[in-house]
Amino acid sequence: MENLQSALNAHMDQMADLVETLSAEFRSGLKPAYENFMGFFHAIDWKEPWLICLVSFHILLLLIVILSRKNVNFQMCFFFIALIGVYLAERLNHLLSSNWKSFAGQNYFDPNGLFLSVLWSGPLLLIASIILVNNLFSMCYLIVRWKRAELRHRARLATKKTD
Repeated sequence: MENLQSALNAHMDQMADLVETLSAEFRSGLKPAYENFMGFFHAIDWKEPWLICLVSFHILLLLIVILSRKNVNFQMCFFFIALIGVYLAERLNHLLSSNWKSFAGQNYFDPNGLFLSVLWSGPLLLIASIILVNNLFSMCYLIVRWKRAELRHRARLATKKTD
């Protein structure tokens, strides 16, 4: 019994060391990503009017999605519009990079489109994902209602048959 207890203790110590090592490696791996994100965040002048309008626009879209969650047809149209906005992000990036002096204090629009991907496509994809999840819940609810109606119909037919 003592051998089993010592083996169990050794195994638990080994697992604790493994978890500690993995968590330390995970944290050290995330540190450069965190530093890059913070550098990106601090490089943006968030007081520019067009950025405030962009963030307000995305908040407004999110509110519209939340308030219209019961209207599936409207949300599907909204879903496709959001995806079209993501699709057109590259063209929008080229257009904005050539005209940035007229509305921005600095050129945020790099050739790879990182800035526009984070501040335009990212929120639109998040909104599209919310719409998609909402529609999946709506479909599940509809399937449950349909099955209940089918079972009620079968029960009525069975009672008529026995009478």
